[in-house]
Amino acid sequence: METRRQFLKTISMTAGVLALAPLSGIAARKKQDQPNFLFIIGDDCTHRDIGCYGGQAHTPNIDRLAKQGMRFKQCFQAAPMCSPTRHNIYTGLYPVKSGAYPNHTFAKEGTKSIVHYLEPLGYRVAISGKRHIGPAEVFPFESLAGTKNPDFDAIDEFITSARLDKTPFCLFACSNEPHSPWNKGDSSRYDPAKIKLPLYFVDTERTRSDMADYLAEITYLDSQVGEAMALLDKHDIADNTLIIFTSEQGSSFPFGKWTCYDTGLQTAFIARWPGKIKAGSVSNAMIEYVDVTPTFVDAAGGKPASVLDGKSLAGVLTGKAKEHKEFVFGLHTTRGIINGSDHFGIRMVRSKRFAFILNLSPEITFQNAATKDPIFESWKEKAKTDPDAAEKVRRYHHRPAEELYDIVNDPYEWNNLADNPEYAKVKAQLKKQLSAWMKDQGDKGQQTELEAHEHQNKGRSKTPEPSTKKKGGRKKK
Repeated sequence: METRRQFLKTISMTAGVLALAPLSGIAARKKQDQPNFLFIIGDDCTHRDIGCYGGQAHTPNIDRLAKQGMRFKQCFQAAPMCSPTRHNIYTGLYPVKSGAYPNHTFAKEGTKSIVHYLEPLGYRVAISGKRHIGPAEVFPFESLAGTKNPDFDAIDEFITSARLDKTPFCLFACSNEPHSPWNKGDSSRYDPAKIKLPLYFVDTERTRSDMADYLAEITYLDSQVGEAMALLDKHDIADNTLIIFTSEQGSSFPFGKWTCYDTGLQTAFIARWPGKIKAGSVSNAMIEYVDVTPTFVDAAGGKPASVLDGKSLAGVLTGKAKEHKEFVFGLHTTRGIINGSDHFGIRMVRSKRFAFILNLSPEITFQNAATKDPIFESWKEKAKTDPDAAEKVRRYHHRPAEELYDIVNDPYEWNNLADNPEYAKVKAQLKKQLSAWMKDQGDKGQQTELEAHEHQNKGRSKTPEPSTKKKGGRKKK
């Protein structure tokens, strides 16, 4: 009898081993096949100023990345400020839902981030460079050296360690460039007199001088992208790494950062994944930063959580899908920012052709760090004698309750169609979409704006956003 029991036990154990063996093999193969993720983000860089987006900045590395992967022409973030943007990327949630909608902000207790989603899938998730996120329990990144910019020696060591562990990784290399003060790079490459200024700029000596310094710092950012790409080649992992570069919100020149115009919310977004993404491809699909987290989870072999606001970009990246979203959304909160209006909330919805902007406090003068900057001061000085400069200064300070722009025919959003009866149906449709989005997010408009202080400071990053103030005249390199 005992012999029979031992026999049956042996048979059972053998069957168990045989049953588990295929599963173990699948798990091993899955881990081996999982891609690495490298996400490189700039800081306060208008996408139009990058070389492959038609800009004047010399960006050979970013341009090379675009030739090797897919360049997106319609990528947007949900808020034109650093801290909400980074929470937006790492949580896969829009700012009001996560609680991180003002600047210098923090996510609500219990919020999950990409670290929580990727670690169970076997990933090491690390960050080097600018953080501007909180609290720590929501973002338990493996923290590498580098507080304002990526530390590439630390990144090199991290990749080496991950390879020794035979563990896939997700690394965020976060630059502080070209955030002002613009004091990095070689501005002698850019002659202020020959620089082409955007149509919404006021042409002053200070504007041109600072624009040259700003373009030089974009080139400095490009060198960081080159260093990151070189490390992938050094470790021979480029072919199994999904690398994404993005430029963050627009620059701190007027009409960019702190606004919900395209210059503030639209961003460069380039993805390379050899064997998956067609080299030299360009996508017109409308995508958002909120799509990054579900994309990484999907590519890692997981199922994106249903609570996420974003959607995986896998179909677009692999060429199986041409479209992604019909509408994208954005918001801005001035309460609590440097020199910000006490409350000037902005909400935005955009289709491929039209952008609708709702200004919650049109009676208030719109202001921020840009309106105290020497650049804007030079605009106001010129406005005393120049009608064009006076109109641009007025438009920046004073906004109507509603703005509607035909992006295709008016890419710089200068001709407001909100009161044009010919576009009443378009405006009504976009207002309906915006209202539904705000309701879904728990956004109560003006009340949410007035509660902004409650979402700041507690749990905020120990490395707050650097001041935008610039001293003196032209920086020396």
